[in-house]
Order: sequence, then C-alpha cells, then structure tokens
Amino acid sequence: MKRGIQFVLLFITLFILSNCKKADNHKILYNKKYIEEIKAARKSVGFFLTSSFTPGASVSVIKDGEIIYSEAFGFASKDMEVRTTRDTKFRIGSMSEIFTNVIYHKLVEQGIINPDSSIQTYYPEFPTKKYTINVKHLAQQTSGIRLANVDENNYFGKIISLQDGLDCFKDDPLNNPPNVYQDETIFNYNLLGVIMQKATGKTYNELLKEYVTDTLRLNNTVIDNPLTTIKNRSDFYDHNFIAQVINAPSYDLRKNAPSNGLLSTSDDLARLGMILLESDYLSEETRENYFKPVILYGDIPSENKNCLVLMEDRKGESFYGKEGFVKGGGSAILLYPERNLVIAYAGNLTLTKSESPIFNVAKYFLTEEN
Repeated sequence: MKRGIQFVLLFITLFILSNCKKADNHKILYNKKYIEEIKAARKSVGFFLTSSFTPGASVSVIKDGEIIYSEAFGFASKDMEVRTTRDTKFRIGSMSEIFTNVIYHKLVEQGIINPDSSIQTYYPEFPTKKYTINVKHLAQQTSGIRLANVDENNYFGKIISLQDGLDCFKDDPLNNPPNVYQDETIFNYNLLGVIMQKATGKTYNELLKEYVTDTLRLNNTVIDNPLTTIKNRSDFYDHNFIAQVINAPSYDLRKNAPSNGLLSTSDDLARLGMILLESDYLSEETRENYFKPVILYGDIPSENKNCLVLMEDRKGESFYGKEGFVKGGGSAILLYPERNLVIAYAGNLTLTKSESPIFNVAKYFLTEEN
C-alpha cells in the first residue's frame, strides 16, 4: 500500500515537471552553447519592444539547421492579457512573397509554368500592354506595373478573390518597359498568384499547402481571414495620429494573400530561410541561381532577387534580407549563407522601414567564433 502511494506521488511529480518543461519550451528555446549571445540578443529585443511600445513579438535564430534560440515576448492580446508563445501567428506583410516565390519555382521546375512565357499564356483575359510582360518579370518585380497607392495598400473592403483584386490596376499602362527598373509592388505577386491558379487549376491556398506549409511542415503559416477563427492568431496594433498604440481596424488581406496576406511565426520564417540556404527542396539549378542578381537595362545588376535584398558587409561577406510591412504587424529576416545562419522576427505592431531589431540581434551571432 505504501509503495503504491509512493508510486502515485512519483507519477504526479513527474507529470507536473513534464508539464512545466513543455510550458517553458513553448515560450523559449535555446542552446546553452550560445548562452552569452542569447543573453545579449534578448536584452536588445526587450529594449526594442519597450521603446517602440510593441505589444508582442517573437525572434528565432537557426544555425546549421538547428534552432539555437527562439523566444516569444509580450502579449498576443493586451485586452485579453494573452501572452505570446512561439506558436503565435503574426501578420508578416510582404514577407508573404517569399512563400509565393517558392511555389513559383516549384511550378517552374515541374514544367507547369514557363518563366519566359507571357502572362497571357496562362491568363488570356489580362489586358495586353504596349510591352510584353513575362511571368519571370512578376517574380523578380521588374514588370513595369505601377506601384500601389496608400488606399490600395491599405484597402479595408471585402474583395476576397485574387482575380477580382486585379481590377484596380489591370487596365493601367505600364510605368516603363519590363526589366528596366525593379519596383516592389503588391500587384506583381497578386498577379503571379492568379497565374499560378490558372496554370494549375488550384486555389492559392491549396498551392501554399501543397508546395510549402504542409510539405515543409511550416504549420503556423496560413492565409489571414478576419471572418474565421484562426488558432493562436495575434491581435493587431497600429499607431494613431499622435503615435499612441491602438487596436488596428479590421483588415481583410485575402485578395493580397500572395503579396502580403499571410500569418506566420518567426520559427516558420527562419525555417523557410534555412531551406533556401541548405535544403535540396529546390533543384540544384534553382539554388545555383537563386541569389544571383537580375541584370537590368544597361547591364545594371538588381539589388533584389526572389524578394530578398542582396547585401554585402564591410568584409565582403554576402548576406540577404527582407522586411515585411503591413497594418497591424511586421516581420524581418536575414540569411548568412557562409555561416548557415538565419535570423527572423515577427511582431503585432505596424512596422516602419528599417525599424525592426533584426540587425541588432544578428550582430551577436556574427562573431569570429560563430
């Protein structure tokens, strides 16, 4: 009898301890080998979140295919006092393009889409322009299609069809011939999303699951939909005219899903970044050219390739990055191929250009020892 009671007490103790461990792991994950770098990085993130009044965010660092640091900060919902976790889904803005870009490359590899074909090959109804736009011009943001204005970027209506979302620009003339300039506009990737749907007979959501989220197990990346319940979705926050943090208004991004309508986590962003660096999911030919600049008019190399900014530090080391901007959220990613290092950030406050803490986090993991 006594031994039976002891066994029950031991079982209860182990159950409690195991639950505590899971709860801690849900909030923070780290590799003790990098403890000093992590301490410095999390202090930097904490300062950023406090000074910017960002309610909640998460940061992830992957090296050599392993998550060496991932942590959630603050609140997913201030009103409900719900803390963020590593599974909290944030609006990632134009970081959504990277997911769409991976789908595009897989369809090219499978011969479903020819990047050198005109967009009318797959979408005959799209009005012809003075110059021919090829599919690759959309993927590399060199189509000459005009930029979206403020109202189009921040549209609060209920257009949910990707194809209907093209109506606001499809009849407009091009700003310039394709491949002359590289201008990032949501219209390029929204149109690319429609072309992928036409070429496959599948919805963008089906393509996202088939080629990215289900296949690569990025289980916390989904299309945002304000009319449905999405598990672990954060609330969204913005600034008012005197810079106070307020609840962001309802904002339906489904018509912009391929360009800026996804929800994700910093873990999923970092994993996708590492897949781009070292996975064989994309073919050898695709990976060989993935980070090589596009040559624009006048033999000028582009500053962006496949939605990533191509950069070089003072020592000549190449690295790549992107920031995602959207009402009620923001995200950022940095990829260092020579170090097999990826850093990602996602948060629930509207992010302005060059505001994310990602470079401050990265510097602690870029020492000679690392």
